[in-house]
This record gives sequence, C-alpha cells and structure tokens, in this order.
Amino acid sequence: MRAADHPYFDLTGPVGLAHRGGALHTPNLQRENTIAAFAEAVRLGFRYLETDVHATKDGQLVAFHDTHLDRVTDGRGAIADVSSSDLASVRTAAGDAIPTLVEVLESFPAAHVNIDVKAAGAIAPLIETVRSMDVLDRICVGSFSESRLRAVRKGLGPRLATAAGQAGIVGLRYGPLPLSRLLHSSSPVLQIPRRHVVRGRRIELVTPALVRRVHAVGKHLHVWTIDDPREMTELLDLGVDGIVTDDLEALTAVFAARGLRP
Repeated sequence: MRAADHPYFDLTGPVGLAHRGGALHTPNLQRENTIAAFAEAVRLGFRYLETDVHATKDGQLVAFHDTHLDRVTDGRGAIADVSSSDLASVRTAAGDAIPTLVEVLESFPAAHVNIDVKAAGAIAPLIETVRSMDVLDRICVGSFSESRLRAVRKGLGPRLATAAGQAGIVGLRYGPLPLSRLLHSSSPVLQIPRRHVVRGRRIELVTPALVRRVHAVGKHLHVWTIDDPREMTELLDLGVDGIVTDDLEALTAVFAARGLRP
C-alpha cells in the first residue's frame, strides 16, 4: 500500500503527531493519554493524535501507555488485572479519568489517530472497536510486536493502514534485506526513531538515503519522539513526512517558521 492510497495520509506536506496528546506540553503535564491532553493538541491545530491501547480484565479498550497504573494514576497494578468498573474511579494526578479508545475517537471525529497496540489482550477489542465504529479511514496501527501487528492486520484486512514493524529498526540502516522487506511491506508508513543505540554505539537511522528510498516506493516516514526544535528543523530539512512529539509548542513554532501548521 502506498501512503497516497489511504485517507489517513490525506494532508499534504509534513504533519505533527501529538504523542500521548503531547505529554510535555505545559497544560498536559500529568495528563498524558487523556481527553484533556488530546483536546489541547487539537486546539493547537494538531490533526494527528498518537495513543497507546491496553485492555482491562473484562476487555474494555483504554487509551493508556503503561502496563501498570502506578506511574501516572492513583491506581495500582496491571490494567489487564483491573475491571472496567474499577478503572472508572482511577484518576491521573491532574484528576482526569482514563478514556476508552471509543471516547477518544468520538470526542475528536476530525482527528487521525495513530494507535500503538501495547498488549496481546488489546488485539481483539481493537478489532471489534474499529469494525463497530467504521473508522478504518482515520487510524493507523503500529506495534513493537510483529505478532500483534500481524494479528490486527489479519483481523481488519487490507484497508487498514499500519506502520512497518519495529523489529527491523537496525536493519533499516545496516541490513539491506530487512530494509527491503519493510519498504515492500503492506505498510504505507515507516515510524522509527532518528537514531538507535546498539552496544553503546549510536546508529543514525534517518538519513537522506533512507528518506529517498522510502519516498521512492510511495511510503511516508514518521520519526519519533522528537522534542528538540533543532532536531525538528533538521528532520524537516531531510524531508520526513511526520514528526512525533511530546512538546507541542516547540513543534508548532518550528512549523510556523515554515508557514505550516502541525
């Protein structure tokens, strides 16, 4: 699939993706992956939101990054061990409830949503949610797990936009066969970090050559998670198609300097 073949990639020029709603943006501190955080990103002009999904013990799909509740909420334990009724009373430090993916999609009907499948238990609820809501045209699914990604692709079919799997990150730069497989996969977008550290050695993944090769096969390249304005500028100069960021103000300012909106 080429990026141009899918409505998810309908904006021309580079785009900004609000990572967990923009977790480092001052109004969003201690509110990552909440309706309030996503609303702030939309207010600033972001059309692309990034979130993660887990499933509760009874199969409710929620927008949440961590496996456990402890870091960002007043709850304790693994999401997979908590019922949706118990989760309803859990709050972030800023007082926000944990939203379901349905709530995110319904609250921001004009937004495109990049969804990272964090656990195997989230696969079936995600497939059911996307089918029932008929939102294939406005989502892109990724995962660090190739098996989870394959399962979602199988469940939702060829209309689903997915991000090329993360297992071949090092191969992008140093292995022609892994790179070839990713470039010719069914995924219309590669979503990768700018660099990767292997055995203490920093490997630059996003290079002019990689950008050219990705674009030559009609795919897009999104880079995560970039919060430094200088790096944002360098990546835009290279021609990347999207920047995933926690710092919404920084990316908005970099885009504005180029006459763009995120």
